[in-house]
Amino acid sequence: MARTATQSIVELVAAEARAAHAALPSLTDERVERALLRAAELIDAEADTILAANARDLDAASTLDDGALDRLRLDERRLAAIAAGARATATLEPISRDVAEWTLANGLRVAERRIPIGVVGANFEARPNVAVDVAAQVLKSGNAVVLRTGGAALATVTALVDHALRPALDGAGVDGHAVGLVRTPARAGAETLVSLPDLLPLVILRGSGASTAALVRIAAAHGVRALAHAEGGGVLYAHGAADGTMLERVVRASLDRLGVCNRLNLALVDTAEQEELVRRVSAELGIAIAEELPPSREWASEPNVATITLRLVDGIEEAVRIANEETSGLAAAIVTDDVEAAGRFLDGYRGTAAFWNAPTRFADGFELLGTPETGINVDRSPGPRGPVTYRDLWLRQYRVAGDGTQHR
Repeated sequence: MARTATQSIVELVAAEARAAHAALPSLTDERVERALLRAAELIDAEADTILAANARDLDAASTLDDGALDRLRLDERRLAAIAAGARATATLEPISRDVAEWTLANGLRVAERRIPIGVVGANFEARPNVAVDVAAQVLKSGNAVVLRTGGAALATVTALVDHALRPALDGAGVDGHAVGLVRTPARAGAETLVSLPDLLPLVILRGSGASTAALVRIAAAHGVRALAHAEGGGVLYAHGAADGTMLERVVRASLDRLGVCNRLNLALVDTAEQEELVRRVSAELGIAIAEELPPSREWASEPNVATITLRLVDGIEEAVRIANEETSGLAAAIVTDDVEAAGRFLDGYRGTAAFWNAPTRFADGFELLGTPETGINVDRSPGPRGPVTYRDLWLRQYRVAGDGTQHR
């Protein structure tokens, strides 16, 4: 019987995962640091090649909306930022593997340790910087990775892997296959990535809400743990005691980029004057006002990306309720000069990051933690939450030593 296209893709992804697993013994902290520093150098040196690949992707991306094109597009400044992120990750302290030790009453010596997961999968939107951000974080944690990007960015990500990441790993004494890549734009590549629990027990998922939610369901059905970053959108609440000048500054700072998950999505205001201020600033920035926010959605993933939602609310309690119940839980900010009001808002909000007189654009691993993130996990359950970095990508293990006399 002839193989189907899906069977071929399953074999392709499995082969990448097996090769990545074989590379695990070469992933020492010192080698990974050297590899990431070299990768940053190669990104700079191979800029023309990478930007040419990105230009091909952009030329072929005729159906993408403005927000998606913004996420896909690279220029010299953005490429330099990718290299800077790799350098920043390289020089951070490695994960401390030893957590604690103690001795039980029966003489057993117990040690709690952090150990690598193995091979981590990563499926992400057509956003080339995420390839290096995720690869660097996973490698820094002592794990290998298999990347799968949206088809629109495949040429760019392939250039980053083949001209920067893999040569840097090989040059540092690490098997370059520690960074795998699903080299097909077919959706079956993503579905396979979340269907191989023995090879890929954890998969990081980033992208649009509907497609990522579908992958989470497939992962759950196959026993694969998913860290999903499917929705975003920042909330900005203007309290009645907000200074107008400060409010205007925060609104502007919240809308410096549109195609990102942490920009202003929903503005809540206490007064008609504040409503008029937000409308004026939005108009000056070319941003339209929508009356209703799609439930748990961000405008950054919509075709009409240059849009925010604006609502007049009846004080802190209503603002907190809306932020908690009607948005993704990524981030919310309050602008106010009232310390007590700020405390009530910050205490009441249950999302991953709460801001006071500062824009939600800083809900970002690099900005808050000094290292690029693999994504922002908004799950309301124990485990990595908020910006996920290499410090979160490990398993807990207990090591127990006795003298042969212990029994229960």
